[in-house]
Amino acid sequence: MIADSAELAAFCQRLSSAPYITVDTEFMREKTYYPQLCLVQLAGPDEARAVDPLAPGMDLAPLFDLLANTSVLKVFHAARQDVEIFLHLSGAVPTPLFDTQVAAMVCGFGDSVGYETLASQLAKARIDKSMRFTDWSLRPLTEKQIQYALADVTHLRVAYEKLVRKMEKNGRIGWLSEEMAELANPCTYRTDPENAWKRLKPRSSSPKFLAVLKELAAWREREAQERDIPRQRMLRDETLMEIAAHHPSGVDELARTRGLGKGMVEGRMGAAILDAVQRGLKLPEDQIPKPPERVELPRGLGPVVDLLKVLLKMKCDAQGVASKLVANSADIEAIAADDNANVPALHGWRRDLFGEDALALKHGRLALGFCTDGRKLRLVPMEPAEAPCVPSPVELD
Repeated sequence: MIADSAELAAFCQRLSSAPYITVDTEFMREKTYYPQLCLVQLAGPDEARAVDPLAPGMDLAPLFDLLANTSVLKVFHAARQDVEIFLHLSGAVPTPLFDTQVAAMVCGFGDSVGYETLASQLAKARIDKSMRFTDWSLRPLTEKQIQYALADVTHLRVAYEKLVRKMEKNGRIGWLSEEMAELANPCTYRTDPENAWKRLKPRSSSPKFLAVLKELAAWREREAQERDIPRQRMLRDETLMEIAAHHPSGVDELARTRGLGKGMVEGRMGAAILDAVQRGLKLPEDQIPKPPERVELPRGLGPVVDLLKVLLKMKCDAQGVASKLVANSADIEAIAADDNANVPALHGWRRDLFGEDALALKHGRLALGFCTDGRKLRLVPMEPAEAPCVPSPVELD
């Protein structure tokens, strides 16, 4: 394990000439708003080391420079949390990025495949799970802990190389671009306090309730960020919504809220909560949140949606692609209702894979039928219908 700044600088200098590095982190977040980085694992094609960011006097600048080096590809598995950590500490997203979890979805390993599964199937490695709930902030770390952590980047090298070869063979490297662009966008990881209310599940669509909830959630988010404590430790979601529902005007009314102690109500926090309530009640109409619109499918489209879902599974199984990467339920419903729906499934490679056939099936130019063995589905070209279909009983009502 590297616990010295000079040794880290030398290691990062060696990795700077590598075509790619694999990266993973161990962190704690139970007591903080931002993840507390406890360990960084790095591997090039021939060398792997663990870096101790908690070592006295450790300067992580060489690591951040390496992560910003555009000539070195940074390979993660399920990158979001790791990238969030580096963005918070260095102010920049590691670039360029490659996420093996997304690549595995492109290559037919299913939706959101775990690292253990990928390491087992591609690197023939067995991952020891006994250290999964280790407190990585405690020092010293044992040799067993360090070896467990390094396994997350050593086997990742093999998985990455095999996935790339598979995608190159199938011509699917370009399929990753959209997902990698989202991972590389700093906005993906930043929570705007003014939008914090969207994380909640409001139980009312009342404008007054939503206005107060918006201001309360924004106050909590700012406080949690400033004090670096989990938002739920500041104030639980249920308590926020309880306050928003009753919008108390004074300390006595606020004290009746379940989950608030007397000391909290009568102190600085109580005053801040009441201020947020008043801001919400005075919010201009054009700034009051609008509840998410519930999209109601036109009558009779339910069977169309069901049929399109069958087609999606059939196409994705045949092509070895995770269906979650192509379209979700909301996308399918949108396509059923509108040929020009603005969904990913009707653009780019997803349209080639699924979208075109979805529209053809919807309009009767294709049908689904069984193969002669009665076990597999197949697409059957259809002649354009000469007469409108007979309405279903639902449509006749």
